[in-house]
Amino acid sequence: MPLPVRPEDFFATIPALAKAGFAGLNVTIPHKEAAFAVCTHVDDFARRAGAVNTLIFTERGIEGRNTDGYGFVANLRAHGVNPAAGPVLILGAGGAARGIGAALQDAGAEVTFTNRTPERAAALAAALPPAKMLSWEQREAALADCALLINTTSLGMVHEPPLPMNLSRAASGLTVADIVFAPLETRLLADAKAQGLKPVEGLGMLLHQAVPGFEAWFGVRPVVDEDLYRIAAT
Repeated sequence: MPLPVRPEDFFATIPALAKAGFAGLNVTIPHKEAAFAVCTHVDDFARRAGAVNTLIFTERGIEGRNTDGYGFVANLRAHGVNPAAGPVLILGAGGAARGIGAALQDAGAEVTFTNRTPERAAALAAALPPAKMLSWEQREAALADCALLINTTSLGMVHEPPLPMNLSRAASGLTVADIVFAPLETRLLADAKAQGLKPVEGLGMLLHQAVPGFEAWFGVRPVVDEDLYRIAAT
């Protein structure tokens, strides 16, 4: 059940949903950091990431988890990509970037953040040591030394402008991942494919991140397979 909630209504809406009988929900842009604050309890990984995308309503209160990182890494591996193959550049510094960056660090990757607002990238790098930050203007030059580029911003999403990113300086083995799933192929992924780079779309991450939440809500752990992917893609 999709529930559009305005940011100013978020803190009133979530407890009301719990009282109304919901088992929990996923939250997305722009609520992931607010979701952390509304929780009664958060798990260790969500606390480290500083963002929550999965809420579970229990007798103890509101439990928060961050499954973005799990979903992203699981989707990489489903595409045959080693998350620790080399340096990673993450575009964006919001809730998704936090969870993905922490999960990649746990997998053994060297992570650098860049953001249009440099203060946010610097704060995120400081929150996840030994992560680094890079100025937005240097992002294209940095691709020569990267194994993985990740767009966690809303740029490229339906009704949003495309991400300004020239991939001509990328290393030949670069994997380009976009967490945007509408459209399924963003301009960034189309450009990556045209240059012979490996594209990884966002729908797989969406499906994999939902697995732990679904299991917590309903007691059944779903399997992300080709049939599920095909149904979600249509």
